[in-house]
Amino acid sequence: MQKKTFDPWAWGKNTNSVQAVEIKNPEGTLYCSGQVALDANGVPSAEDMRTQLVQTIQNLEQLIMEAGYDCGGIVRLNVYTTSTQTFFTTCMDVYVPFLQKYGIQQATTLLEVKGLFANLTVELEATVVK
Repeated sequence: MQKKTFDPWAWGKNTNSVQAVEIKNPEGTLYCSGQVALDANGVPSAEDMRTQLVQTIQNLEQLIMEAGYDCGGIVRLNVYTTSTQTFFTTCMDVYVPFLQKYGIQQATTLLEVKGLFANLTVELEATVVK
């Protein structure tokens, strides 16, 4: 796989993402459904957003690895949350280190939504290439 990122504006360096990602010659592409804070039995978390994000990231990591991909291959990561304000004030110390851990430079969309499954507060949807 050949990966090239594009971020033509200076402000883009502060977004924890890039404006576009080009992939040439991928071996495969994995489209992940939105992952949320469900335990191994499918029981949704009743914890706060930050705690839910920790579980959501763990679930996404497990899904990607079990599919034979690497989290460093994430090229698109959409975040759905019931409160962007809460996400930015309580979750960035979890979210940014996750991106840095794998050297992820992804195109992203952050959306505030009215609600998520079972009153959950954050969901991650990824596209991964290798």
